[in-house]
Amino acid sequence: MEKKVQWVTVDAVKEGQRLDNFLSNQLKGLPKGRIYKMIRTGEVRINKGRCKPDSRVSAGDVVRIPPVDLQPPQEHVAHRGIQMKLSDALVYEDEDVLVVNKPSGLAVHGGSGLSTGLIEQLRLLRPHEKFLELVHRLDRETSGCLLVARRPSALRRLHKQLRDQDKTLQKRYVALVAGKWPQYLVDVEAPLEKFERGGERIVQVTENGKPSHTRIRVLQQLDGCTLIEAEPVTGRTHQIRVHAAYYKHAVVGDPKYQIDDVRHQWRKKGINGLCLHSRSIGFKGATGHHVTVVAPIPDPMRGFLVASGCDPEIY
Repeated sequence: MEKKVQWVTVDAVKEGQRLDNFLSNQLKGLPKGRIYKMIRTGEVRINKGRCKPDSRVSAGDVVRIPPVDLQPPQEHVAHRGIQMKLSDALVYEDEDVLVVNKPSGLAVHGGSGLSTGLIEQLRLLRPHEKFLELVHRLDRETSGCLLVARRPSALRRLHKQLRDQDKTLQKRYVALVAGKWPQYLVDVEAPLEKFERGGERIVQVTENGKPSHTRIRVLQQLDGCTLIEAEPVTGRTHQIRVHAAYYKHAVVGDPKYQIDDVRHQWRKKGINGLCLHSRSIGFKGATGHHVTVVAPIPDPMRGFLVASGCDPEIY
């Protein structure tokens, strides 16, 4: 049977989603690389016009989706180890949202060779929930606050907060970076561009990259590294990690952007993993009240801070 072009009308539930995320939901199992190629070549259109992966869809938009071969939807199986971690990782819950302290090493969702992720396991862990969707993402290696919407209205509201100029949704990270971060370097503004190399996603500072801004504050100078606070003003892929590495102070334990020999030296000190943690997230609740949620700093970062004479709870 010949496959045909689909014309999909966006409903109110999907309003405000990025186009690439909208397509991922429509074409479950299709690799992200294929989705990006369809957008780039003009096979995907919004209201008959060209678009970009980060274009936002609105209710009533008509999205053209070309014929594609899809694998049968994968049945996600409960993973006992992941679910045990998640059952202890909930740091905030109300009628609209959950905030999970995501463990390092766990992808936020399955796909691209990963059989499962946090959101799939969370849905299996809470089968009574009719709606659970990621509000934003964290890198697989990054730990900390991850916001999950429990209602379509909450997802739309929080996505709007992410886009607002006044940044009503605020994310604060702490990180260990190699060397002595300069006190004067408080605003890192370096354009970032994504590349695919051998199936691996890499981000670099380039002249043609997207404008990217990270605010940095030194919290504590330590032996061989600096504890910093990082606030991403923009939300680019790997933004904090690439900005830190660009100024020759890569995040300690970074498998992509720290030199292998340097990372090996930190491994000898007991740090085997990325020392980047989403420490807190702040947002407006349904009634307009402000909510701030803090996630405890995990090991090995926590252990290193304690051994260095620091109290992790004060940062």
